[in-house]
Parts: sequence; C-alpha cells; structure tokens
Amino acid sequence: MVTVLITSFLLLAAIIYAAYRWQQTPSSRSAHEDHTLPPQPGWSGLFGEETINRQKQLTRAAEVAEDEKRRAEILSRAALGERSALADARATNDAALYDEVLSALVERADSDKRLLALVSYMLRETPPLGVNRRLAERFMETWKQAPDRGSTAKMLHVVALADDASLYQHAIEAALDFWKRNLIPDLSAEELRQLSESEYWILSQQERSSGQGFILKLKLAALRRQLARSKGATTGDGGLGVGGQ
Repeated sequence: MVTVLITSFLLLAAIIYAAYRWQQTPSSRSAHEDHTLPPQPGWSGLFGEETINRQKQLTRAAEVAEDEKRRAEILSRAALGERSALADARATNDAALYDEVLSALVERADSDKRLLALVSYMLRETPPLGVNRRLAERFMETWKQAPDRGSTAKMLHVVALADDASLYQHAIEAALDFWKRNLIPDLSAEELRQLSESEYWILSQQERSSGQGFILKLKLAALRRQLARSKGATTGDGGLGVGGQ
C-alpha cells in the first residue's frame, strides 16, 4: 500500500513539473528570439559577394553583346553605302569603328560623283564629320583628274580635316607642282599661298606642335618664298604667322 502511494505521488509530481515546463517554453523561446541580432545592412548570405560579382559579369557580358550587335549593324549599313551610318558610328565614340565605317563608304563610292557626294554630306553635318587618311588620299587622287581653283581649295580643306601634318604637306606640294605646270590657270600665286596657310590652322594644336608639324611650317615658309618670286605674286610684309605656334 505504501508503495502505491509513493508511486502515485511521484507520478503526480512528474505531471505537475511537465505542465510547468510546457508553460515556460514559449516565453523562453520568445526571449531568445528577442536577443537575436539582425543581419548587417548589405549582407546577403554566405555567398552574397560571389552572387553580386556574378551578376555584374552577366550585366557586362550583356552590354558587350549589345555593343557588338550595334557595331555589326552599323558596318552592315556602311557596306550598303548608307551615309547615315557614319553619324551613328561617331555617336558611339569608338574611333576604330568610325574609321572602319568611313573606309567602307569610301570604297563604296566607286565614282568621283559619289565620292564628292559623300564629302558634301560629311561637311554639312554639325559639327562636320571627321575625315580619315583613306578619304583624304582618295580625294586628292580625284582632284588630280580635273584641278581648278575651286577644287584645289576644297582638296586642301578636306585633307586638312584629316589632321595629319605629313599628309597636308603632301597636298600643298601637289598643289604647287600642278600650279607650276600651269595646270591650274585660274589660281593665282597669292591665292595658292593664302589657301595653303589658312587651311593649315584646321590641323589640331597637337599636330601642329609635332615634329612633322614643324617640318610642315618650314615647307609653308618655303612655299611663300617661291610664290613671292613668281610672276604676279604679292610680296607684301604679310608672313605665314605660323613660326611661333
């Protein structure tokens, strides 16, 4: 009988203790949660930085793919002779693309008339579209077929826009040679001098200050002396105005 009573008492105590623990567990859990520190700002998990870097790589790859697609589209238009592709190429600020597009358009201009139309289009743009060496050389060859006062002025202007001192020197030497052979009869010595000197200032400061730019200045000075000695040349005290630049 005593054993039964002791057993019953122990069982009752266990039940009371279990009930007490059951009531205490939710509040203890809540207290534990209240003391849990929030994640730091910008923290995105154990592999957060890797995920961010991967996302950046994907974004960059998408941008490169889009640029390549745009580049291919512009080159395709240039191959078809679409002059507006040149303005779009300039808008990309990609010098290599611009040069490639312009060279393609020059190759597409298979006649003097088409080449002149291309140059006229470029000069009408605001600001004028840049000239590369390929176009300048092609324009000089076209000019040689029928040089006159007007075409000589335009040839020197177009070549100067290429911003290449050595190429511009070649242009004024060619103009002087044609003039000496009386192949530009409507162009006076003074007009040739003025044209050569005025178009010189289209060259950039960097190009004029280069070693080749210095040689060009010497050539212009020599040109002035030659033309001054020629019949009908003006020998006033106006100089080149380029020696101190």
